[in-house]
Amino acid sequence: MRKDIGIDLGTATVLVYVKGKGIVMKEPSVVAIDRDTGNILKIGREAQQMLGRTPGNIIALRPLRDGVISQYEVTLRMIQHFIKRACGGSFNLFWQPRVIICVPSGITEVEERAVLDAANQAGAKKTYLIEEPVAAAIGAGIDISTPNGHMIVDIGGGTTDIAVISLGGVVVSESIKVAGDKFDEAIIRYVRRKYNVAIGERTAEEIKVKVGGAWHRDEPRVIDVKGRCLIQGLPKVVRISSLEMPEALEEPITAVIEAVCSVIERTPPELIGDILYNGIVMTGGGSLLFGLDRLINNVTGIKTRIANKAVDCVAIGTGLSLDHISVIPEGPLNISRTRQQNYY
Repeated sequence: MRKDIGIDLGTATVLVYVKGKGIVMKEPSVVAIDRDTGNILKIGREAQQMLGRTPGNIIALRPLRDGVISQYEVTLRMIQHFIKRACGGSFNLFWQPRVIICVPSGITEVEERAVLDAANQAGAKKTYLIEEPVAAAIGAGIDISTPNGHMIVDIGGGTTDIAVISLGGVVVSESIKVAGDKFDEAIIRYVRRKYNVAIGERTAEEIKVKVGGAWHRDEPRVIDVKGRCLIQGLPKVVRISSLEMPEALEEPITAVIEAVCSVIERTPPELIGDILYNGIVMTGGGSLLFGLDRLINNVTGIKTRIANKAVDCVAIGTGLSLDHISVIPEGPLNISRTRQQNYY
C-alpha cells in the first residue's frame, strides 16, 4: 500500500508525518560528510552531535539555511534518507510515496523548484508544496476554510512566517530570515562583546532554552557557560543571567515584532476585527522563547497565545493536509500569491 508522507523540511529540524500513523520521525537537519571522499557518514541526530567536534576530514553541516536549500546534493540525500526510513527502509517504483513539503511563505520560484526537484529525485512519485503558516494553522486546530480571519506567527529555525489566513488561503503574509538561528547568533555576539568569550552554536542554544527570554522573569535564572577567552586564549567559565537576555536578543526580537506589525498594517479592515477576537496564534520552536507571546501582546494590543504542541504544528498540519491531497495542485505554489496580489 502506498504511503502518503508530509515533511516539515525545517532549517533546524526535519519532521516526517505518515498518513495514518502521525509523526514518525523528528531529526535535526544536519549531515556529516567525509571531506575526502564526499560520502555521507551520518544524518540527523548522530550528525548533530558532531557539530563543532569533527576531525579535519569530516564536516558536519546544515544543508538548509534560512528556510531554503543551500546545498542541493546534500539536501537530496537527506530527503531520500528520511523518505526511505518513513517507508520502512525501502521503496520501489510501484510504491513511490506522494509527498507534501511545507515551505516558507516568502520562498522564490527558484527555491520552490529546488525543493520540488530534490523531493522528486529522492523518490517521491508526486510532490506538493504547502505554505508554513497554512500548515501551522491547520496543525493548531484552526478551521481555515471559513471566511474568518486568523493570524499565525510561525517562528522556526531559519525563518519567521507571519500570515493572515481566511477562506483556506493566505491574505497577507511576510516571511523574514530572522528566527531561532538568529537568536543564537545574537547570544554569541553578546557573550563575545560583554565577556570576551567565544562560544559555539550549541552552547548559545542551551543558553536560549534555559535562561533566554524576551521578557524579564519573576525569578531570575543563571547558567554557567564554558567558552574560550578571546584575550588569553584559554578556557573560561562565565555566569549569565536571564536578566541579560532581553538586551542580548533585542535586535532579532525587534525584527520579529516589526514584521508582525507590518502584516497587521496591511490586513484588510474586515479581517482586523476577526483577529482582535480570535487573537494571534504562535507556533514553531522559536515561539517558546520565554515572554515573546507576552511582548507581542503588549506591543500590538492583541491577545497572543502559543499553540499546543507548537513545535509539531507545521508537521501535523502538513500531515492532515494529506487527506485533501487530491485538491492540492502539484508543482510550484502560486495560489496564495495570486490571491494576495488581488488585495492590492
